Amino acid sequence: MSIEDVTSSVPSKRPSSALQMALRKKASTSDPLVSHGRHFGRTVFALCNYPSLLTNSILRLEQMEDTPLEDFSAEYYKMYLFILSPIDLLESYPGLLERLKNGSDEDILLVGELIGKGAAGARGDDTKTLKSAVLDWIVPQGEAIQPPLHRNSKIDRGFNHDLTGFLLCPVGLDWNDSQTKENLRSGKLWVCGDQWPIFVYAHHTYDSEDPWNGLLRSRLLVCAYKHVFTSPSSVEKEPKATRSGNARLHGMNSVTAASIAYIATQTFYHSLLDLLGDPDESKEVDKLLTWWNRQVCPTSSAAKRRISANSALSKIRQKRLALKQISGLNTESS
Repeated sequence: MSIEDVTSSVPSKRPSSALQMALRKKASTSDPLVSHGRHFGRTVFALCNYPSLLTNSILRLEQMEDTPLEDFSAEYYKMYLFILSPIDLLESYPGLLERLKNGSDEDILLVGELIGKGAAGARGDDTKTLKSAVLDWIVPQGEAIQPPLHRNSKIDRGFNHDLTGFLLCPVGLDWNDSQTKENLRSGKLWVCGDQWPIFVYAHHTYDSEDPWNGLLRSRLLVCAYKHVFTSPSSVEKEPKATRSGNARLHGMNSVTAASIAYIATQTFYHSLLDLLGDPDESKEVDKLLTWWNRQVCPTSSAAKRRISANSALSKIRQKRLALKQISGLNTESS
């Protein structure tokens, strides 16, 4: 099956100005492109230049138009199909695929802006709703936070509060050390994106000898994930929501690596994506996704700069490198 087969049923193109007029007329939160952008940002890539993504995807499709679908391995094509392939999206904009391939730069820019609008809107909405809900998950049921935290304000959170400061403290650092605590609060100790906080680990426990142990398996993350993707009430044992959650609305029946990174936080989003997308870590990532699917669906740029010393990511990289070196020596000796 070729790309031409996929697009052959799309109606012939209309003037690009007509596309722009139709898109601008529908540019609202209920627009299919905006709605799809919300899901794309949460589950595939939250922080990217969407017009550039579309442009590069279209160029790659044109270069490989006669290549069978099964031969594609580029991540751009995967993202491209995710953005434009749903039937309801193509039906809402007849000929969209062909018009984007043959249209003007303004057409691509406008479509990208609508998708980006959805992704940005989702981030804003999720941040707003989680700000209050998270207070119910960070202490055992029935216990009170001392000193109290305001549900609709972040001013007294972060490193300014002992409980949230402990949860946000990078692994490898001791929150109980008064000097470390003071340096984090004053900003003297700067936290980089690859210094992950203790709250992403199961039971808030970090093993420096085995950094994968418990990584991204905390109860807090699972609660936040269910709150965003299934429904706020699904955080409890018995879901009470009468409306479909975000996952069901978009046909999502399994967890993606990017959606875990999205929930964890956007502060270290890129470093987590780098790790979860590393082929050398595929076995651990598969185990992680299996664990997540059991939690949520019971019936997935550090590379541009030096990795912080003693961070969980650096420990994982060192351990993987050591294993590869041992494997290489065994191969040579045989």
